[in-house]
Amino acid sequence: MTERQKFQVIQKYDRFEVRRYERCVIAEMEINRDYSSATSAAFRDLFHYISKGNQKSQSIAMTAPVIAATDHSMDSEEWRVAFVMPDGSKLGDLPVPSDSKVRLVDLPPQDCVALPFKGRATQKLSELKEQELRALAAKVGLQLSSEIRINRFDPPFKPWFLMYNEIVIPLRQQA
Repeated sequence: MTERQKFQVIQKYDRFEVRRYERCVIAEMEINRDYSSATSAAFRDLFHYISKGNQKSQSIAMTAPVIAATDHSMDSEEWRVAFVMPDGSKLGDLPVPSDSKVRLVDLPPQDCVALPFKGRATQKLSELKEQELRALAAKVGLQLSSEIRINRFDPPFKPWFLMYNEIVIPLRQQA
């Protein structure tokens, strides 16, 4: 089974949960295209990085999820697409990407809400699930950031009705 990004469940609600994601390193690209085009283009370059497309020609294990994130709305043309590096990875231990568009980022622990859903994570379905999660969180008094993350766990050739995805939104930081 593919290794997954680590988290602990802080609170379970009927259709979503609050999670504390552990510190991790991601390989990330910023791309200015619509959601579908951005994720496809970035996936190729990120996959190249973990498939020896780095200064050490070293293979890195594929993990899940593939994360597409924006600080704007789902119709944004400013996306960050990332692969989570294997658990325990440290910036200094990972090979430098051969492609300067791929950057390694150390993410601190973060509290987020997460809503799982099945199906192909299209822009339309993801937007509906984002709206649902924001409404559910508001009902229980949680304040969310503007960031939206679409976490995809399955390869594109998996039947659409079996695909597992999540909408993840960080909690708003208290000042």
